[in-house]
Amino acid sequence: MDIHKQVLNFGAGPAKLPPSVLLEAQKELVDYKGIGIGVLEMSHRSSDFTKILNTTESSLQELLDIPEHYKVLFLQGGGSGQFSSVPLNLIGLKEAKCADYVVTGAWSAKAAKEAEKYGKVNIVHPKLGSYTEIPAQSSWNLNPDASYVYYCANETVHGVEFQFVPDVKGAVLVCDMSSNFLSKPVDISKFGVIFAGAQKNIGCAGVTVVIVREDLLGFAVKECPTVLDYRIQAGDGSLYNTPPCFSIYIMGLVLEWIKNNGGAASMEKLSIIKSEMIYNIIDQSNGFFVCPVEEKSRSRMNIPFRIGNPKGESGLEKQFLDQAAELGMMSLKGHRSVGGIRASLYNAVTVEDVEHLAAFMKKFMEMCQ
Repeated sequence: MDIHKQVLNFGAGPAKLPPSVLLEAQKELVDYKGIGIGVLEMSHRSSDFTKILNTTESSLQELLDIPEHYKVLFLQGGGSGQFSSVPLNLIGLKEAKCADYVVTGAWSAKAAKEAEKYGKVNIVHPKLGSYTEIPAQSSWNLNPDASYVYYCANETVHGVEFQFVPDVKGAVLVCDMSSNFLSKPVDISKFGVIFAGAQKNIGCAGVTVVIVREDLLGFAVKECPTVLDYRIQAGDGSLYNTPPCFSIYIMGLVLEWIKNNGGAASMEKLSIIKSEMIYNIIDQSNGFFVCPVEEKSRSRMNIPFRIGNPKGESGLEKQFLDQAAELGMMSLKGHRSVGGIRASLYNAVTVEDVEHLAAFMKKFMEMCQ
C-alpha cells in the first residue's frame, strides 16, 4: 500500500480516529511516559493506569457536565452487552417487571427482543412498516407500570436520529447513544441511564461507557451476572474485573482532543456543516441520489442513500463505490441488511474529508447524466 495515498474513512464503526490521537498512541505504545512498558502491558491495578482511568472519567464529566449523583462506568460487551445489562439492572425497579421500548431501527429492535428474556416489553407506538421515521410522540402509549422507557438516539443502519429528548412523563429514561455520543451537548439529568460504545465518536472498540443515576443502583434481578451488575461495577470503580485498559486509554486521548477542539458544542456545529453538505447534494440531485429517511428524522452521523432510484437497482452504486475506493474513500457501502451507500460523519471526520466526498458525488452525478 502506498503510505502517501490519502485515505478517507467513512466507516460506521470502528470509525476514524483523530490523527493526533493515533500518533500519540504510537509514540507511547512501547513506553508510556518513560515507565518502560506500554498500556497494553500495564496492570489495571497500577498507579499509572489509575491515573489514566481517573483522567478519562474527569474529562467525560467535564465535557458533559455530568451531575454528581451519576456514576460513570467503563465496561465491556459493547452496546449489545447493554441490551441485556439494562433490563437485568432496571426491569426490577417496579413489581410488574415490564419496560417500554421505542423501536426505530435495527439496534432498538434487537434491544427490545433481548429485554423480552427478562420481563414484558411494550412497544409504545404502532409497528413501523420501515425504519425511515421516528413515530410522533402523540402516538406513543406509555405504560405507567413500566420500569423504564428505552430508545436509541441514532440508528446507524437506517440513518434515523432523534433530534429531541423524548418526554416520558417522569419515567426512567434509558438511551443508547453509541453512535452520536459527544457529537452534541446532552442534558444528562433527563436520563436514568445512557450508554455508548466508544468505537464511533470517542475511541476504539473494546470499551462501553455507561452513565447511571445513583438511585438506580441495587435493583438488579437475582439472575444478573455479577460482571453486569451496575452496583458492583460502580462500587469497584469499573475494576471488578480487568477492564479494557488500552481502549480506555485511547478514549482518554480522544476526549482530550474533543476538549481542545471546543467540546461537544463545537462537535455539533461541525456535524451540522458536514451533514448538510451531503444532504444538500442529495436533495438537489433531482432524484439521482435518494435518501429514504424523512427529513426531520435524518441522522447527522450516518447518511444512507441510494443511486438511480429508491432501491438502487440501476447498477450505478457499484460504480460509485468502486470509483470512491480508487480515490481512497473507504467503507461507504451500506449495511449488509439494507444495502445501498452510507456515509458516516463522526467527530474525527473532518469538513475537508466531507468536501472531498461531496465533490466526488457531484462529479459522479454529472458523469452519469
